[in-house]
Amino acid sequence: MKKSTSKNIFKRFGAWLKERVRKFFVMLKKNPQLIPIVALCASFLQYSLNLTHISDTTAKLQGPNMGLAEFSTMLFMILSFVCMLNAFPKRKKPVIPMIVIMIVLYGVIIFADIHYINCINAVDPTEFNAETLYYIYTAYNTVLIHIILTAVTILLVVLEPLLAKLIKKINTSIEVEDTGEIAQIDIVDEE
Repeated sequence: MKKSTSKNIFKRFGAWLKERVRKFFVMLKKNPQLIPIVALCASFLQYSLNLTHISDTTAKLQGPNMGLAEFSTMLFMILSFVCMLNAFPKRKKPVIPMIVIMIVLYGVIIFADIHYINCINAVDPTEFNAETLYYIYTAYNTVLIHIILTAVTILLVVLEPLLAKLIKKINTSIEVEDTGEIAQIDIVDEE
């Protein structure tokens, strides 16, 4: 009895999971702009959740324009959310000027991150203790990963129309079994 119950549970879980995946793809078919938005959220969260290490590094190293690079990265990431939401209106064509503005913002963000990394690279690590080196290396890795995530976001923004077409090709229809019990339907001409 236990075997059949456990098989039944796995069968129901498999059906539930299959239905969730189907609903996920249906949602993506209706809103393909969510793909670059999720990538932007990941990039923003990765940077902002490690902002303490970046701020500590800026305060310790005090390189040329490090604070400005940190500020402009954060500011333009927030502004890119506004551009992203306006660039891809729901069930309408993408707004090209907003996409261009957004890509320019991402270019400034990547430039600021590269400047920040160059300021970290210009410092001699032997003059700092282990605790200071920890948050400097954490800031370095955070900014490097942020550059990669921002580049992925740019790629997804540019490829969004292609991704939308590819997602629309996924079959999300539900197959209904025919039991053959439906009686023949008579069509009566009413006048």
